[in-house]
Amino acid sequence: MTDPVLDDVNKRIIEQLQRDGRMSYAALAKVVGLSEAAVRQRVQRLLDTGVMQIVAVTDPLTLGFARQVMVGIKVEGDLRPVAKSLAAVPEIDYVVICAGGYDLLAEMVCTDDEHLLDLLNDTIRSIPGVTATETFVYLKLAKQTYAWGTR
Repeated sequence: MTDPVLDDVNKRIIEQLQRDGRMSYAALAKVVGLSEAAVRQRVQRLLDTGVMQIVAVTDPLTLGFARQVMVGIKVEGDLRPVAKSLAAVPEIDYVVICAGGYDLLAEMVCTDDEHLLDLLNDTIRSIPGVTATETFVYLKLAKQTYAWGTR
């Protein structure tokens, strides 16, 4: 499969959906200057190729998750199997291999501090290769956006 090409119309569709993921095909069509059917096909192609996804973003606190954290993880050896193990944990919603003070960052949501302790002690620190962790507890979400546009 070749890399999908993002023409100006596709970029405008993505930018609109980043602002409002529930925007109708008819409204999108008016903004980008295509027919509703053409917009529907383009959106489906963007979804099918994995260029974008349309999801509902929730507030973890309203769903019973009282604790949200970012965990910095130091690893000895190959980072990829550790990242794969972390990605398989249901409570972890974000895993990134990075440079800097930590080898990996993992964001997770927990029901309470006991749940957090169990995940840190029994799950994350027991993964082969993990040598150290540092937990950053979120006190308040000041900004979260997905509308960074396209290039």
